Amino acid sequence: METKAQQPIVIDGYAMLPIAIVDGDTIPHVYIRPIVVFPTRKFASKRDYREYQRLIRNIKIVYPYAAIAKVKLSEMDAHFKTLDNDLQRKAYAKQVEKELRAEFEGQLRELTITQGKLLIKLIDREIGRTTYDIIKEMRGGASAVFWQAIARIFGSNLKTQFDSVSEDKLLNELIILYEYGLL
Repeated sequence: METKAQQPIVIDGYAMLPIAIVDGDTIPHVYIRPIVVFPTRKFASKRDYREYQRLIRNIKIVYPYAAIAKVKLSEMDAHFKTLDNDLQRKAYAKQVEKELRAEFEGQLRELTITQGKLLIKLIDREIGRTTYDIIKEMRGGASAVFWQAIARIFGSNLKTQFDSVSEDKLLNELIILYEYGLL
């Protein structure tokens, strides 16, 4: 398959679509985003509706941090593979932590406890590892245990996993809608 154009060319007001040549046939090449369909929500009470709206608001606040964490962690993982020993890895992890604290600490401290719990779940969803596992891998077991104890004091759990099938089904649907710009 050979692609001839990336952007449509406009001639006399008409757009010429990108094409793909497959076995000698010229086929217009158009990307169509997948369509997401979820059932209309019905709420038993106004309270349920307010909780639903609060969850949407919290997703809009917290999801960008989870997306940033995904990018930053993939960069860190790639750089970790290039380092030779544990001493270099620890020094690099401390340097990155210092940079992240300078950039995000003020904003993250303003999150509510509920938003913090949501962030823990979203990080697991985006990265595929719990925040506890990430801390343990980057900073060591003692540090992970310390931060888990602090999280427990505030009613959170760094080992919380995202379950898109049952427990977090509604949350997963809302995240998909958010990613498509429908919230």
